[in-house]
Amino acid sequence: LHYPLRRQRQMCIRDRHRSLRKKIEHNLNKRDVSQINSELNTLGFLVDEATFQDFEQLYNFSEYFTLQPKDVKVFSFLEVKRKLPSLRHNQLHNKDFNWKGELHNQNAKEFIDKQFDVLVGYYNTKNDFLDAMVAASNANFKVGLAGSDPRLFDLLIDLDLKDLAAFKTELKKYLTVLNKIK
Repeated sequence: LHYPLRRQRQMCIRDRHRSLRKKIEHNLNKRDVSQINSELNTLGFLVDEATFQDFEQLYNFSEYFTLQPKDVKVFSFLEVKRKLPSLRHNQLHNKDFNWKGELHNQNAKEFIDKQFDVLVGYYNTKNDFLDAMVAASNANFKVGLAGSDPRLFDLLIDLDLKDLAAFKTELKKYLTVLNKIK
């Protein structure tokens, strides 16, 4: 009796991932790169909560890059919503995407629409949900970690996800070379 429901759910999940990949392709083709060389004034992070949870360290990037704290935003993805209530508004779950790959989370839509000077995809695994967010983002310059889809990012940094200090140093080095930081 439960078999048809489980099979139907698996088909829906498969359809959702297929739709997400189509959305990613569509967004990659329509990306505007005219502002790719803009100076760093705003910084956004997309994070997979399964691999990284210390968001306070990411907010501290504002001091390191001499930005206002309000100019650093962090948005996270958690595969399945926890049963315990959370005060975190900048969080995305797999259920926030319908089977067509359309996003139904207003905070996530606002994050995507924000014109970040630099967006960092701070995850290094295949994640269709985060990839869809990166592809749809209006960010001028996108930085990711090695292991991510290279089509999505303008710069990939090959470092261990747990070594945030080294990532911060490398990011500053590359952004300085690219004249994003004076």
